[in-house]
Amino acid sequence: MVFAMERGAEFPFLGYGVGLRRPHYGEVVAARPAIDWFEVIAENFMVAGGPALATLGRVRERYPLVTHGVSLSVGSTDPLNRDYLRDLRHLARRFAPAWLSDHLCWTGVAGRNLHDLLPLPFTDAAVAHAAGRIRTVQDTLGRRIAIENISSYMTYAASSIAEWDFVAAVANEADCAILLDLNNIYVNAFNHRFDPRRYIDAIPAERVVQFHLAGHSDHGAYLLDTHDHPISAPVWELFEYAVGRIGEVSTLVEWDDRIPPFAELSAVADEARRRAHAVVAARKDGAPAGLAQ
Repeated sequence: MVFAMERGAEFPFLGYGVGLRRPHYGEVVAARPAIDWFEVIAENFMVAGGPALATLGRVRERYPLVTHGVSLSVGSTDPLNRDYLRDLRHLARRFAPAWLSDHLCWTGVAGRNLHDLLPLPFTDAAVAHAAGRIRTVQDTLGRRIAIENISSYMTYAASSIAEWDFVAAVANEADCAILLDLNNIYVNAFNHRFDPRRYIDAIPAERVVQFHLAGHSDHGAYLLDTHDHPISAPVWELFEYAVGRIGEVSTLVEWDDRIPPFAELSAVADEARRRAHAVVAARKDGAPAGLAQ
């Protein structure tokens, strides 16, 4: 059964944030910079103790948090990792994140973790498989989660539906939220030769609770999702288009390598805020959604 979803209190609007990364721990704790919220990689804090947990506790005292996982592997044929889910549930109870998210992918099989986010074939069978596992995860955690679309560099001959229809179908069948990564959409659109706006048009807007923005590496014949470059102009344009269609939702800047000073990272979040507000203002004035100048 597919349920209509409302963001509401379950997925509150947090504003414009950045990923909390180790080079910035000290500055964030000491200076308390003006940023709306932080996203943290769940696995970095699924430990019994230590300085990382102590830092997260101090950050949580002042800022909203969202946990973002990389190991749920909802697409794998291995059984769900119950120890992992237990530790994730404990982390969520301790720090009360606004929500939890992970990726619509698989990360390993036969008990081996490949430490990568691997794409699924876009088939009805894969929809049922992934959605069923997400429902089990949500029942175990006692709350809905958000799933993220991933970047990819290959396709399956078995795929019978478009990627965007696959993501929408999984979210609807699982009754979960969507973390829409706009850089991943642009990377995939370039690599697999489709219109990225078509992707956004097909996603159920009411299920989108978060946007990701990030940079990628241009290798000429293909793009690689590396999170180590500034956000490109086409991704900014896609963000504006997404805000115009879906509305203003919590937005997060990811930067995982060649990480700039925190002030520069925060400025990118502020730029996202400015662009989103310009799109929203234009819509209120009756102008067509376009580029925020």
